[in-house]
Amino acid sequence: MKKVLSALTVLAMTAVVLTGCAKNSPQTSAPAQESTSAAQTSEALETTKAPESTKKAEDLTDTYTLKIGSLKGPTSMGLVQLMDKAKKGETGNSYEFTMVTAADELLGKVVSGELDVALIPANMASILYTKTNHNVTVLDINTMGVLYAVSADASIHTTADLKGKTVYLTGKGTTPDYALAHVLKANGLSTDDVKLEYKSEAAEVAAVLKEKPDAIGLLPQPFVTAAMAQNDQLKMVLDLTKEWDAAAMEGSGSLVTGVTVCRNEVLKDHKDAIDQFLTEHKESAEFANTNVSEAAALVAAAGIIEKAPVAEKAIPYCSITYVDGEKMKSLLSGYLSVLFEMEPQTVGGSLPGDDFYYMK
Repeated sequence: MKKVLSALTVLAMTAVVLTGCAKNSPQTSAPAQESTSAAQTSEALETTKAPESTKKAEDLTDTYTLKIGSLKGPTSMGLVQLMDKAKKGETGNSYEFTMVTAADELLGKVVSGELDVALIPANMASILYTKTNHNVTVLDINTMGVLYAVSADASIHTTADLKGKTVYLTGKGTTPDYALAHVLKANGLSTDDVKLEYKSEAAEVAAVLKEKPDAIGLLPQPFVTAAMAQNDQLKMVLDLTKEWDAAAMEGSGSLVTGVTVCRNEVLKDHKDAIDQFLTEHKESAEFANTNVSEAAALVAAAGIIEKAPVAEKAIPYCSITYVDGEKMKSLLSGYLSVLFEMEPQTVGGSLPGDDFYYMK
């Protein structure tokens, strides 16, 4: 346990935003960091060990309570209906939910066995798989790309229009950085054609846009919606997920933000409970997309976004989804392959095998 706590301390001090939300926004209540630095994740996992199981298979019962962890951001927004129904006792499973504000918190809880299932950044899932000796499995994709280029510059319609421009974004060597580099390359551009200015968090990018509306910022949801609420001149000029998909480079999958992973011990001993969770997770994600107003109220009640009207505007652009099976494998493996080609350590130094992907 001391090793686990030590590892969590290291992660808490070194976490870097990769794919999603950062800290502090006037319109949101500090959404989560939706990933962490690949190097620090790998280093921490070297010293974090899972405890030996305290239960034998024959002791397990059908009333097992699944412990689910998620991030305070888009990856939790597709869970809000399930959370609400669980409180009312209207679910097929018994659940215990934990929502945190930094991805490294989930990392430690999964490795130590405090959580059975976690909704985490896609690249972190690959790192966990490698560093825990293939002891986690991806159940589904819960969030596709949440990155958008935001600006008041009406001349930007495609990636090619970024040539000669300056783009403000978070974290050099992080997932937004690699995602943008991939899209630029697919359009015949490089960082020599587009100047990149790096900021430490999404709120700083939003601040630049407030001061210079014609500037271009690469932001995740819900910071995009928050920035646009502050300045009605701003528009979403590029959807990075659509730009990625339009590039259609063979084997590049799609831009994936969040996936749902499960410890293999739990998957083995409680497969029925996991399958039931997947059914209810899918229903909850569909509810968020088809009942936006009701979902926004639940998002605000859960403290993910402070105000329901902002949540209602943000949800349609948060790419909440539920993708499993072969399609999940195709999209995720392609995405991880792109990251691996750019920097192997972003996915744990090697690509996951077929056992990484859960097939019902």
